[in-house]
Amino acid sequence: MHVGKSYKLSEFLIWTRRNVYTLLVLGIIPVILYHVMGIKWLAVPWTVVALLGTATAFIVGFKNTQTYYRTRDAQQVWTNILNSSRAWAIMSRDYLHDPEKTKILIYRHFAWLTALRYQMREDRIWEVRDKSHNAEYQRYYTIPERETTFETALEKYMSDNELNYILSTKNKATQIMGMQSKCIKELYDNQEIALAQFIEMQRGLNNFYVQQGQCESIKDAPYPRQYSVINTLFVRLFCLLLPFGMLQEFDKLNGSIDGIMKGSMVWLVVPFSVIISWMYTSLAQVGESTENPFEGSANDVPISQMCRAIEIDLREMIGERDTPPYLQPKNNIIL
Repeated sequence: MHVGKSYKLSEFLIWTRRNVYTLLVLGIIPVILYHVMGIKWLAVPWTVVALLGTATAFIVGFKNTQTYYRTRDAQQVWTNILNSSRAWAIMSRDYLHDPEKTKILIYRHFAWLTALRYQMREDRIWEVRDKSHNAEYQRYYTIPERETTFETALEKYMSDNELNYILSTKNKATQIMGMQSKCIKELYDNQEIALAQFIEMQRGLNNFYVQQGQCESIKDAPYPRQYSVINTLFVRLFCLLLPFGMLQEFDKLNGSIDGIMKGSMVWLVVPFSVIISWMYTSLAQVGESTENPFEGSANDVPISQMCRAIEIDLREMIGERDTPPYLQPKNNIIL
């Protein structure tokens, strides 16, 4: 997530420069064929290109809107996790009279947060984090889950027996929450918490399960492939045809000007087609980078930062002062 005032133009150009190289080639070749080699029939009527550009704009705008909603929903889920975690800490502290058991419940919650965020960073075949332009851009920021192994991150919060069991399971976050439920049941059976407190804490665990399911739904349900494919095809077709549609329009300008550019106005097709096409490809690339809000790209929901903020708040609630520092953005990007 970018937390600065805005992306710098230089950063955006670096991120999209591969598109610019391709668009330059797509703009130069038609001009050479039309103007230098005299193949005039290559010109495409501007009306055809304009209609295609209008349809493409609608498709690109639709995708960007929907991918923004995916990121907004992911942000909302993790905001709910943040709020529910604070409520869980209050219950664990105030319902129990044993500080050590309170600490176990809270630290096991840290383990659940850790397992969930690592699950959210797992790769999916449709994700684009490792595409060349995104992979190259990762030098501008840090992905905490790629710097520390899951086992190392988890061992701070669990006993060795619990850790070994969790590492042997498939859905680790689910099993950690199951351990929380079992622990609460034991507390109730031992009459360490009242029935109303037991019900309230179980309701809190159910909320965490719901929030985990919402995260998994966003992670495992990509933006519909049919819309993604048609968006890509329309943008590429428009960028391919645009310079062909501009050839005659700029060629007509030769009759109304004098000077050094007379007879060569058609070469202006190159810069103008690149600018217009770059606008479309950049919008498509922005939508693509917003499509999967947990994969670890620069525009993702900052779940690592939120987990660290939760840990600091909850540890301070139980009187700990030796808390870890807040994660700091690198080049205004924090995950």
